[in-house]
Amino acid sequence: MKMSAFFLMISILATTNLAGITSNPTMLKKRPQPKVLFVIAYKDYQPIEYNELKNLLTLAGIHVVTASNKSGTATSQDFSRTPVDITIKEVNPADYDAIIFIGGGGALLHLDKKISYKLINAAYKDEKIIGAICISSRILAHSGILAGKKATGWNDDNKLAGILKKHGATYIPKSVVIDGNIITGEGPDTATAFARALITLLRGHYKYAD
Repeated sequence: MKMSAFFLMISILATTNLAGITSNPTMLKKRPQPKVLFVIAYKDYQPIEYNELKNLLTLAGIHVVTASNKSGTATSQDFSRTPVDITIKEVNPADYDAIIFIGGGGALLHLDKKISYKLINAAYKDEKIIGAICISSRILAHSGILAGKKATGWNDDNKLAGILKKHGATYIPKSVVIDGNIITGEGPDTATAFARALITLLRGHYKYAD
């Protein structure tokens, strides 16, 4: 075979192989970015926890969706506001990699409900990351998923240890506690530590394309 003909054949084969690769969508498709659901009370959610977590997760390339017990615009404890993307009853846990309950004065009043427990248990069954910061760790306890787990949360009333024990959990007085795929945090002062721990947990629990 002449050299010119040889190189022509190699060129054709290479072009054919590249065409085959680029036409195969499964070989080029990147996995989607992580998607996290924040659940906040429609009234009196904790603004520092919400904003700090959302800002740090967004900077890490994580998409945050905000859910609440009502549609419209939620109002925080300091009267700042944020749009609600979806109501709790509309949430499909399969659409998210993690579901995080934000604390604040309105959390137990508006989120400590059967509809929240249903969402939490569905996410837990799907082996999603589930988290709560501040007083919202009590919502996780009431849902039943903390049985046999270690957790932390707001404890200024010194009642958390008893509440967790009643639901089969153990109180650990730390800023952030991770037990399996469940993450809990103390409150607004530990929001940064909670966000960083959540990001690390997401990266270890799932693999995503750059």
